[in-house]
Amino acid sequence: MPHIEGLPYALYRADQVREFDRIAIEEFDIPGAELMERAGSCAFRFMQARWPDLSEILVVCGMGNNGGDGYVVARLASQAGLRVRVLQLGDALKLKGDALVMAESWTALGHPIEPFENLGKPDLIVDAILGTGLERDVTGHWASAIEAINRHRAEVFAIDIPSGLHADSGRIMGCAIEAAATISFIGLKQGMFTGRGPDCCGEIVFHALEVPARIYGRQRLACKRIDWRKRSALVTPRRRSAHKGDFGHLLVVAGDRGYAGAARLAAEAAARSGAGLVTLATHPDHAHCLNLGRPELMVRGVSEAKEIEALTQRADALVLGPGLGRSDWGSRVYGAALAARLPTLIDADGLYWLNREPQHRDNWILTPHPGEASRLLKCDIAKVESDRFAACEALQQRFGGVAVLKGAGTLICDATAQPPSLCSDGNPGMATGGSGDLLSGIIGAFLAQGYPHREAAELGVCLHAAAGDRAAVEGEIGLLASDLLPEIRTLLNRGCEGV
Repeated sequence: MPHIEGLPYALYRADQVREFDRIAIEEFDIPGAELMERAGSCAFRFMQARWPDLSEILVVCGMGNNGGDGYVVARLASQAGLRVRVLQLGDALKLKGDALVMAESWTALGHPIEPFENLGKPDLIVDAILGTGLERDVTGHWASAIEAINRHRAEVFAIDIPSGLHADSGRIMGCAIEAAATISFIGLKQGMFTGRGPDCCGEIVFHALEVPARIYGRQRLACKRIDWRKRSALVTPRRRSAHKGDFGHLLVVAGDRGYAGAARLAAEAAARSGAGLVTLATHPDHAHCLNLGRPELMVRGVSEAKEIEALTQRADALVLGPGLGRSDWGSRVYGAALAARLPTLIDADGLYWLNREPQHRDNWILTPHPGEASRLLKCDIAKVESDRFAACEALQQRFGGVAVLKGAGTLICDATAQPPSLCSDGNPGMATGGSGDLLSGIIGAFLAQGYPHREAAELGVCLHAAAGDRAAVEGEIGLLASDLLPEIRTLLNRGCEGV
């Protein structure tokens, strides 16, 4: 994930931010040119701080207000003594409104506006091409320009949003700028934080442009950003008189032949996440060795439905699916465990069996990655990734409970009026075998401790992601799922310290 410390937690769609802009101009009498001047000034100040040794910059402007912001940056940079060139995509003679005003301010200083051709050798390229209104794929000269900018050796600074990135969904519209940093204005766009958004945005910074705070009450936020820094407040210190029964008994049903590791990771993550007791029901072939090195886990080899039924009677919550397999054994234990109707998390092969026999429940949490989501929704992965918000909502509506769509910018939604949640912690080092099994155990532990389903999902996702970030301090490549286990305990006991 890009660096996002200090950003607002409210996320919006592009049309909502445009409405904020309209309200500021029409109802609070802030001229559009003034907002553009503020945006360009904020961008220029950040650019100076982020790249203090710049000598020459190239600003690439489009035809709309995003281009107008770029002209402000160019003018201020020139006045500060930098060498500046402006390349215009589209006919400069057709500029209008505030963008034309800012272009004329640039040319009034004696500077030319060049057509998009030679990029030269700038230290930095400023992307002020398309902005947030993009609704069709970038093609032709515009696509060629974006591809040329991405090939250039210089880093890119995107104004408001990287050109070519869809502001609402986070999908790439044919091609998109790959920025080192992006400054966004008035309202953060939800697509910047999920799908391909993190790849394109780089470091994200934000400025509200001093619009009146009360304008935000005119729109319901589209999505809320969550992280461990905020969610950790829900974890309270334990009473001195506490005993293990106060923190729930989690049953993990997992691990067919050859998948003992998935079962162990899920169960150990649950124990590290505060569950009072953890029982692991697994295939008899490896039950005898699964708690070697972790004797706190109670391990039972199970083959028959009645063995599962006996274990569910003593459990407060259920994790079903890590390494469960797709054999007859997996089918039997899946059906027997689900029959107990405990608060449940279903993941991995549990989702395979759910897809075979779909049903709708209110008391479960489903945690598919995009591939599993595509099978549950009967579509291809590309469709899921093209609009992760729509896919998460569709999963929840089809199966009930809480849907957690994993990936960059994991999404969480339920049937309440709450907007979806988006976790902005985490890193690509966590894209490794066993990471999802850990998440299952972590969320399951919160379920066993009595947290409501949505709260358990949000806590688990944020704790898992923050642990991954701590574990990746020494590097993302080669990170193992088990590297997160000690970090889970540390984060739970320190709250947000050291995140």
